[in-house]
Amino acid sequence: MSEREQKSLGEMRAAISTEIVRLQAEYYGKGPTKAKTYIAEDVVVVVLEESFTRAEKTLAARGERETIQQIRRRFQQHMAENFTSVVEQVTGRKVRAFLSDTDIDQDVSVETFLLADGRTDMTDFEGG
Repeated sequence: MSEREQKSLGEMRAAISTEIVRLQAEYYGKGPTKAKTYIAEDVVVVVLEESFTRAEKTLAARGERETIQQIRRRFQQHMAENFTSVVEQVTGRKVRAFLSDTDIDQDVSVETFLLADGRTDMTDFEGG
């Protein structure tokens, strides 16, 4: 991979991480303190750490782990379009599947995007 392609890939990873953190902060009131995006062929994986709110931490300490999982899953279902849009805009490819899961004990969430073969229409984003 050329230096230009590496930089481009690095820029894509940074942009996806930044936007996913921004969306979570906007909608949860608190974003993760750590985020890292991995891109390999047709897969984009975003690992988010330390994203639980104080309320979620309190519920977890009181044994309400399943409640937190349900809330997070429901939230991800509603946010899927927003998260998918970020990945599509940055990569220029359509997302064919979005999967999300959380490990409460480790305070880690993983957002996984499977990319389709088709390219997205980037006309509005490329000034064309």
